[in-house]
Amino acid sequence: MLTNTATRYGALARFFHWAIALLILIDIGLGLAGGSLPRNADTVATLKTLYSIHKTLGVTVLGLAILRVLWALIQPRPVPVHPDRKAESFVAELVHWVLYGAIFVMPLSGWIMHAAESGFAPILWPFGQGLPFVPKSDDVAHLAGAVHGASAWVIYITVGLHVLGALKHAVVDRDGVLSRMLRGTSAGVPEAHVGSPLFHVVAGLLAFVLLWGAVVIGAVLSVSQPKEAPAAAVLAETVPSSEAAAKPVWTVAEGSLGITVQQMGAPVSGSFGSWDAQIAYDPETGTGQVEVQIDTTSLTLGSVTQQALGPEFFNTESFATARFAGPISSQGSGPDHQVAGTLTLVGQEVPVTLDFTLELDGDSAHVVGQTTLDRRDFGMGAGYEDESTVGYAVDVSIDVTATRSDP
Repeated sequence: MLTNTATRYGALARFFHWAIALLILIDIGLGLAGGSLPRNADTVATLKTLYSIHKTLGVTVLGLAILRVLWALIQPRPVPVHPDRKAESFVAELVHWVLYGAIFVMPLSGWIMHAAESGFAPILWPFGQGLPFVPKSDDVAHLAGAVHGASAWVIYITVGLHVLGALKHAVVDRDGVLSRMLRGTSAGVPEAHVGSPLFHVVAGLLAFVLLWGAVVIGAVLSVSQPKEAPAAAVLAETVPSSEAAAKPVWTVAEGSLGITVQQMGAPVSGSFGSWDAQIAYDPETGTGQVEVQIDTTSLTLGSVTQQALGPEFFNTESFATARFAGPISSQGSGPDHQVAGTLTLVGQEVPVTLDFTLELDGDSAHVVGQTTLDRRDFGMGAGYEDESTVGYAVDVSIDVTATRSDP
């Protein structure tokens, strides 16, 4: 029988229960397995497969959860087998609704985190990877990730309690509670059935709001707590050449230093949060000198930040600072300029040309520039021999506003 009765669960309710339980257990295993693997060229294919399956099963759980709730709303709920055990019934009801919340919050938060990130382990379906109203944002991804992580702990605890309760009914009480979910056998007295579907919906929503509200708020607060800034690299003072010293000095008022790489065929963008620029530039001649010191430990690069900071790429434990320096020259009478300099990164010195436009407004200058590096020139990602996982090209962009600060 597909439908429920007052004393038993129907086949469809049992299917939803066991299918969701099995998928959640498999998904937890995949997530733990992925979290235990190192991030390097040898494991990237395995990680991609693990997390793609993990995300796909998570979305499947969310779909089944919606169907399960819709089915439960139109079905009678089997009576409590022990209506006289008020405290036990209350705990069972509480755990039941917390689990209901879990099968929504955990996959939905994971989906939001995936949609806010780019370029790694796609969901295995043809419907796209984004979500409406979810921007590509590290902040959104971190927040969703915190909720996802907190909900995992809720699932660990409540599934444990649920299993212990089921074993108690099966081994100690021998009352048929477990068998009516396993085989659809009858248990309980119909006259003991109290409440209504509406009552259970209201009780469930209340439990969902209170308990999961606390989980989500706690996760938000954990993300929003002030964090210590990354350990700043010791930036050597620039000793300007005599030519540069004779030119007007410019101080950076605000700016960004960003990079974009291709990860799994999709662009992943990030930025360095800590860097320092020494600039000397004469607007009359269109020439000058620049030196930029970059704290590479301050890089954020979406979901692959830790991998990027690791020994295969920026290797920040050994090389916490990068340096770019060279002469500035104008390219004609317009705003186009160029720095033909040298980039020192992970112990390698490579010639790099940075093209930029310069717009002057009195003592203020606005610079927008870009260049493209090849990670292979610096020996970065040597284990990633083709571009199927990590592209060779690294696009670098700058957007800087500086003010003239002559001595």
